[in-house]
Amino acid sequence: MEKRPIFTLLALLVAAGAFAEAYTWTDEDGVVHYSDRPHPGARVIELDGTNAANRPRPTQRSRPAGANTADEPAQASGYESLEIASPAPEETLWNIEAILNVRLALTPALRPGHRVRVYFDGTPQMVTGTGFQLQEVYRGVHNLQAEVIDETGKLIIRSRPSRFYVQQNTVNN
Repeated sequence: MEKRPIFTLLALLVAAGAFAEAYTWTDEDGVVHYSDRPHPGARVIELDGTNAANRPRPTQRSRPAGANTADEPAQASGYESLEIASPAPEETLWNIEAILNVRLALTPALRPGHRVRVYFDGTPQMVTGTGFQLQEVYRGVHNLQAEVIDETGKLIIRSRPSRFYVQQNTVNN
């Protein structure tokens, strides 16, 4: 087998990657996105062709108490943080009998009229408060994320995604 066509194809692929364009934009929630495909309102990023691991720092979604800007009136939400306290990230749960107890850490407490929406394995569902149970949670890898929304459904604060594992003992006959 001749190696010249393989090296030629490889060189073309590398060259095509060097001339690819990258785009960036910020969505309505303030999240910065990057893509190799154009998006309405996106700007082109000039790439230098190197493959370095220099990544931009993620933007902070919440500020310490009392820290607000002129364009953000008294931090409209008033929330400082939202985290999934239980199950802990990367935690392995054993024999939960398909019922998951979830506890959120929200500072300060949930305000009247605000609701909690949880994404369990990507599927949204409304829950009551910051402590609740999810049904039909079986063996495997699962992802959980929570957010607080106001009475109009507008996102106020969102937790980081959290991955956890469910294991089940088996009995060998």
